[in-house]
Amino acid sequence: MLFIRLSFRLILLACFAFAGGFGWFVNDALRPPGYLPHADGIVALTGGAGRIDTSLNLLARNQGEKLLISGVDTQTTLSELLPPTAPPALAERITLGYQARSTIGNATETAVWVADNHITSLIVVTASYHMRRALLELSRTLPDVTLYPYPVLPPAMEHPLRRSSLRLLALEYLKWLGALGGFTSPSLSRALHS
Repeated sequence: MLFIRLSFRLILLACFAFAGGFGWFVNDALRPPGYLPHADGIVALTGGAGRIDTSLNLLARNQGEKLLISGVDTQTTLSELLPPTAPPALAERITLGYQARSTIGNATETAVWVADNHITSLIVVTASYHMRRALLELSRTLPDVTLYPYPVLPPAMEHPLRRSSLRLLALEYLKWLGALGGFTSPSLSRALHS
């Protein structure tokens, strides 16, 4: 009987911790970007609205010296991504990364680019709900690089209490917990998406 009561309390405590963690995660995903210092580079992790445009604006404002757009479709060219009014000098500072197909792939692709360009500080541009996991994976491949988050608030976060938004946040929370626990395999990612 004592074992059953203890098990019930532990399960209840775990549920409260999980719910509290999820509340913190949602709050974190809704925070606007904070102060952003100048950095050696900027990386935009593709996969959602506003990420590329935001990173191009940061580069145009000289928040970073160079820009990597990671996870670009192999058919996409730089001229398709740049606004028509962009000065030619801006294009010379941009690298398109065609290899990444996941957050871990983004981290690997970024690590190679960082090493090639001798970058020691990096602005990370991705969706607000994806930022925690992106920073975690990037910090693993770039332990000596200072990372500055610059979250983009995607349309789904404009109404965070909608069922589809809550589902997206819950899925990303589970993926972040999995990454924290070291479960970053593609099979886990597929299981969470199904």
